[in-house]
Amino acid sequence: MRVLVTGAAGFLGSHLVDRLLREGDELLGVDNLSTGDEENLAHLKSDPRFHFERRDICHPFDPGPVDYVFNFASPASPPEYLRLGIETLRVGSLGVENTLQIALRHHAGYLQASTSECYGDPLEHPQTESYWGNVNPVGPRSVYDESKRFAEAMVMAYQRTHGVNTHLVRIFNTYGPRLRPGDGRVISNFMMQALCGEPLTVYGDGSQTRSFCYVDDLIEGIVRLARSDEHLPVNIGNPEEYTIRQCAQAVLEATGAQSELRFVDLPEDDPTRRQPDIAKARELLGWAPRIGLKDGLQRSLEYFQRKAAVAQR
Repeated sequence: MRVLVTGAAGFLGSHLVDRLLREGDELLGVDNLSTGDEENLAHLKSDPRFHFERRDICHPFDPGPVDYVFNFASPASPPEYLRLGIETLRVGSLGVENTLQIALRHHAGYLQASTSECYGDPLEHPQTESYWGNVNPVGPRSVYDESKRFAEAMVMAYQRTHGVNTHLVRIFNTYGPRLRPGDGRVISNFMMQALCGEPLTVYGDGSQTRSFCYVDDLIEGIVRLARSDEHLPVNIGNPEEYTIRQCAQAVLEATGAQSELRFVDLPEDDPTRRQPDIAKARELLGWAPRIGLKDGLQRSLEYFQRKAAVAQR
């Protein structure tokens, strides 16, 4: 197939590109590089089946005939979407419709990268796809949360009105190589701080929970969803739930660091619990994660060691 991947230079987008190229597809990757990194795609420069364009999808464009569109374009970590709030809202609205128009024009399949943040600070635990969420629509995080909720509504409107073959993946916390150091996410923060001999920054008292999915598992679930007949949202994530304190301890064990924990105030609207119910993915896709946190941290260690060495020069 000929496939369009937006946000191709990002953490998840670049891993998706690698997976689809291994399966023999021809890939057009686009990214405006506001948060993506061309280094994530540097190993593909000599691959004739991969083409990259620096482009802002908020402006209409036509990539030519494509068989599938994966829309992964959006800032995705709190420091990034707080810094780029308006841009985040624009890519979740204008960008989504522009890419849906491409799918409609070329009779292509379409998958939108959505997020567990659609559930906000959930009153239901674990979170099922039928839960409507507890989101502050005017808080600092709303630029991301509401952009993704709007994106889901737009995708469903194109499916119902125009019959576009759409799919919605709600992505839970994911980590692995290419997760950008200093982007504010738990694993990257802890790994870099541990490897640089710094205290690990814990927000609040560290009792809030997250569920961490290794990137290879996530991409497998996304590819399976893209080939399914399901149009409604599907959770893809690892249901193993850890407190932030437990995650910090796991990172210290993986790195061998002796860092202490440094406690700071919780950010506004920070979710207290996060755990996916993946029964739907198990039933529809035959998917479940294989890689636990301890194994995943070991698989990520070499990448973060290289980044820490550069940071300490």
